[in-house]
Amino acid sequence: MLAGHFTHRRTVKLIEVDEPQLPSASEQPGQIIFQPELTCLCGSDLPFFDGDFEGHDIPYPQPVGMSLHEMVGTVVDTNGQRWTPGTRVLAVPVEQKGLLERYVLDESRSIALDPRLSDEIALMAQPFGTVIWAMQKLPNMIDRDVVVLGLGPIGQMFVAGLRNMGARHIIGVDPLSDRGEIATQMGATEVVSSQAEDAIDEVKSILNGELPHVVIEAVGHQVHAFDAAVQLCRDHGDVLVFGVPPLSTQINLRAAMWKNVRILTSIHPTFERSFPLAMQWLGEERVDLSPLLTHRFALADIQQAFDLFRDRKDGAIKVLVEFPALNK
Repeated sequence: MLAGHFTHRRTVKLIEVDEPQLPSASEQPGQIIFQPELTCLCGSDLPFFDGDFEGHDIPYPQPVGMSLHEMVGTVVDTNGQRWTPGTRVLAVPVEQKGLLERYVLDESRSIALDPRLSDEIALMAQPFGTVIWAMQKLPNMIDRDVVVLGLGPIGQMFVAGLRNMGARHIIGVDPLSDRGEIATQMGATEVVSSQAEDAIDEVKSILNGELPHVVIEAVGHQVHAFDAAVQLCRDHGDVLVFGVPPLSTQINLRAAMWKNVRILTSIHPTFERSFPLAMQWLGEERVDLSPLLTHRFALADIQQAFDLFRDRKDGAIKVLVEFPALNK
């Protein structure tokens, strides 16, 4: 079967590897062999592709199977009780090692698909689940003003979620103007096309001289905007840091303390609540994430998919990749 292999910086090759073997139920119960059919690239896959993880060079070649983790597909075998062979699920591989045609996974790391949804939209329950997990930490958002820094896939999902939470102003900030256009579809009330640190005056103009109650930092893994988020937040406001910062990060904590800002962080959503709730929201059409699905490639073109996603070419937001099993 095929597997992906990051052999050098920004180079992914498809290689042949052995089929996975399902362990016995007595040795390791509750395991499945999962067969991905449709996947989607995520910003957290890029450090392994770029060769820069949390501010440190990473060695090549990377482990076989790095790096994919947003995927739907079929349970082809199991030694557990949760699923039967042939069941289609959303699954999240351990340590993002999902760039394989089939792999062994604990059944607890999978959830049922909503029959009302297409595969493409059901797939979005994985990244949207991480957003819902983060939004649970926010205060009551009814009548609140909020700025979302970074309008990549996650920032766009925050905009859609905040619209459901009752925010008054949802201001998206991103230097790429085409992302602002999509954010308006997601529910942004205003968009500022600039770098985060340059947005203060325009945000104040929108809010009649005030700063927002809440700022969400969703810029990404390799560039953090914590200081800009603090500058944009009003006194006694909330800053939610979603973009995972580099391992060694210099921040102006004093500025946050002087404003009495509450700092919130979020990582590791749950399979018991977060992902199923995201699937439910999508099935009930509380949010429409379809405008985020901008590009689609076959597994054979995985290098092209990563290149386009990494360089944000052609308005790329969510880049889908089809595994061979999808068309069987």
